[in-house]
Amino acid sequence: MNSFPVARLKQFKEEITRFMMMYRFALAELETKVEILQEEFQLLHDYNPIEHTKSRLKSPESILGKIRRKGCVLSLPEIRSNIKDIAGLRITCSFIADIYRIRDMLLSQSDLTLIEEKDYIERPKGNGYRSLHLLVGVPVFMSDREEQVCVEIQIRTIAMDFWASLEHKIYYKYDATVPNRLTEELKEAAEAAFKLDKQMERLHEEISQIRSEREDDLSAQLGQLIGQSGPIQIPAEMLRLFSENE
Repeated sequence: MNSFPVARLKQFKEEITRFMMMYRFALAELETKVEILQEEFQLLHDYNPIEHTKSRLKSPESILGKIRRKGCVLSLPEIRSNIKDIAGLRITCSFIADIYRIRDMLLSQSDLTLIEEKDYIERPKGNGYRSLHLLVGVPVFMSDREEQVCVEIQIRTIAMDFWASLEHKIYYKYDATVPNRLTEELKEAAEAAFKLDKQMERLHEEISQIRSEREDDLSAQLGQLIGQSGPIQIPAEMLRLFSENE
């Protein structure tokens, strides 16, 4: 009489384990892709747009809570269909332009499928929140099947991440209605963070332009010294050595 419930419970446990394993593997796959991009920029370029990353896998308790709030049927297909942020990866960049650069690099990879994109930078949320959200399908290869697993990617600047983290702490476990005055102050803080992002990006672009012009001038001067007309192509590392010795 008791064999059926025990067998069913064992089967259910295996299904849950496999279900969560899929999301964990998909998240690991994405993390590896980002690590490769970071290392490539570190070794081959003068500038790395990725400051840091953070991954998150929802707990079964958190998933069940969201299912209840959504009023969905408690089944694995329903969970897969209705909850898109079980696995999440947050990428923090230096500047706003880096957000879209990272987005384009990830989506250019043939094994990633874009499911949905929400640009909260161009169209911020009502509370001032800004970030770029992507839902992507990541292929996971198991011993007996291939699964397309949905992972949420959030890409934001340091300033956006700073604001969002503090806003979350302010509201965490606060169920009552927030006074309008505090809501407006939070929006003002979000706008101030965005203005800082724009200002720092402008400074970065101006300094990069000055540096590029200086390297071109130095290249032309060295070309004249060795009797070559016009600028010569010199590795950036060598140009920095000359600049540092001045």
